Amino acid sequence: MTNPIIPTSQQKTRALWMMIAFTIFASVGQTFMKTGANRLFENFSLSVLIHDTPLQIGLTLYICGAALAVLALRHGELSVLWPIISLSYVWVAILAKILIHESMSPLKIAGIAVIIVGVAIMGRAGAR
Repeated sequence: MTNPIIPTSQQKTRALWMMIAFTIFASVGQTFMKTGANRLFENFSLSVLIHDTPLQIGLTLYICGAALAVLALRHGELSVLWPIISLSYVWVAILAKILIHESMSPLKIAGIAVIIVGVAIMGRAGAR
């Protein structure tokens, strides 16, 4: 049995920022995938699937973000880092409003606030 790696404070901070970067990569990627998916089903064919630039960009961003998340988990605490992923819901809602012109109801805004508060609480609890 090997000794567990004890991450430094600097490594934990870097892991936190990597997980936040993952949420941004994933959210932007999801927005591109939505755009690509809309175009894909308007004129479905394998050729469209392979050559759909927004879909390819979205998948690439999501995969790059996932790689960041895996690297972040190496030095961060799972109970602190994993709840941060819920921030991707916040970014997606904001990007959908700005880029795709989806509606932003008061209930969605309240949900975003709850997510942010929840992540903050989990982060504070993990820091102790």
